[in-house]
Amino acid sequence: MSELIGTWDYQTLPANVQLGPGCFLENKGSFRRFRSTQNPGLVLGAGVRVYAWAALSVEPSGVLIVGDDSLLVGPIFWCAERITIGRGVTISYNVMIADSDFHPRNPVLRRQDAMAVAPGGDVSQRPPLVTRPVTIEDGVQIGIGAIILKGSRIGAGSRIGAGAVVAGTVPAGAVVTGNPAQISTADHPL
Repeated sequence: MSELIGTWDYQTLPANVQLGPGCFLENKGSFRRFRSTQNPGLVLGAGVRVYAWAALSVEPSGVLIVGDDSLLVGPIFWCAERITIGRGVTISYNVMIADSDFHPRNPVLRRQDAMAVAPGGDVSQRPPLVTRPVTIEDGVQIGIGAIILKGSRIGAGSRIGAGAVVAGTVPAGAVVTGNPAQISTADHPL
């Protein structure tokens, strides 16, 4: 059976993945780095569409929830704790959404981390990751190449411009652009 165009056997998904009715998953490869041991570790609501370029990288302690009728054109999720996507959200190509930096920011601890995860390293020596959940509310649109960082909350109906870097709270209905993301006074395309 093909592993593209949604024709592969969805029964081969991990047991802790919940699919709502009418989900479409274009490529089994989106699950290459799905390692969640949580139950559920991934919830895709009714009518969610996940296209080939999407990467669902979820750590053993992570939970990713995507609301009904959302469209994931090609985002990259890095989830160590919790990422929650609302209903009717559109996320474009190469959007990065991460609830952790996935390495320490302190130079000494970062070196320790790099040695622990290197070939031959001892992963039990990894310093703990700092995580903060990400929440994206209903009806949000996120443009190509945007980055949503740990602890961010994007209010309902907001639009995140292409290449914007969000590190905090975006009010409902706002249009934000730039790095760092700022509320825009002009109507920029996504």
